[in-house]
Amino acid sequence: MISRILVTGGAGFLGSHLCERLVDEGHDVICLDNFFTSQKSNVSHLLKRPNFELLRHDITLPIFLEVDQIYNLACPAAPGHYQFNPIKTMKTSVVGIINMLGIAKRCGARLLQASTSEVYGDPDVHPQPESYRGNVNPIGPRACYDEGKRAAETLCMDYVRSNNVDARLVRIFNTYGPRMHPYDGRVVSNFIRQAINNEPITIFGDGSQTRSFCYRDDLVEAIIRMMNVPQGFPGPVNIGNQGEFTIRELAELVLEQVGGDSKLIEKPLPMDDPTRRRPDISLAKEKLGWEPQTSLRDGLAQTIEWFRSIDLGDYRPPTPNFA
Repeated sequence: MISRILVTGGAGFLGSHLCERLVDEGHDVICLDNFFTSQKSNVSHLLKRPNFELLRHDITLPIFLEVDQIYNLACPAAPGHYQFNPIKTMKTSVVGIINMLGIAKRCGARLLQASTSEVYGDPDVHPQPESYRGNVNPIGPRACYDEGKRAAETLCMDYVRSNNVDARLVRIFNTYGPRMHPYDGRVVSNFIRQAINNEPITIFGDGSQTRSFCYRDDLVEAIIRMMNVPQGFPGPVNIGNQGEFTIRELAELVLEQVGGDSKLIEKPLPMDDPTRRRPDISLAKEKLGWEPQTSLRDGLAQTIEWFRSIDLGDYRPPTPNFA
């Protein structure tokens, strides 16, 4: 069945791949983005497709569209971006989801909210199941993102209970792949960019903190499955790869694949940076029949190939034009 689908943040790293997949499946796709951290080049190849439409718009402002499904991916997701304008980040998560839930309520549309593993903060429980309520610092430098996403989850569930809106939640763990912003401050993009340029590879802390890295294709498959499960299961569902690596192991693997003469250097660990992060994906396996298929080694190879193909000068850091 062909649906009219709105993807907010659709020109971003994950949003552009989701748009591509949905367009290829024949759906009518509206890609909405304010281009704060996104790139038009991510979706330029879709502009001639008759079932794709691109709108420049900020979801903190009202918009009236008629759609069947809404994937709400709009929000800076990397610390270097979401900390650049923390008030704007919070507004995007809270005011933005209110506007999207309004469309869903008016149109009877199904909505998927892209939440995050950051709702778990620096976890006391490992790995993290959906039942874990987290250990978040509400006044720290990361709180604009952590608490914004937590508030968005609350609003979705209140709309489910109070207005019978068909909303569902996914908590996305670290994701990587082609079209990552090279200057987003995430470890994968930092390490690859630094290694390609033969610059020192910056490790924050001693590199013993752990993360789990999910390749973009696996992530897109999971959120499409979550969007299309029958109503009555709003989640939340963890989406991530259960493979757990230290940051130092990641740096060494990037160096092995890129080559070159980069050295590892250590810098102080940022405030509230989680020491451990790995998803319990039992629920995703049970409800979605999903688990990741791409190993970190294979996913990094494809990501490095893409980084080598781009001109870093085409990617700009955030600018202070978004209040």
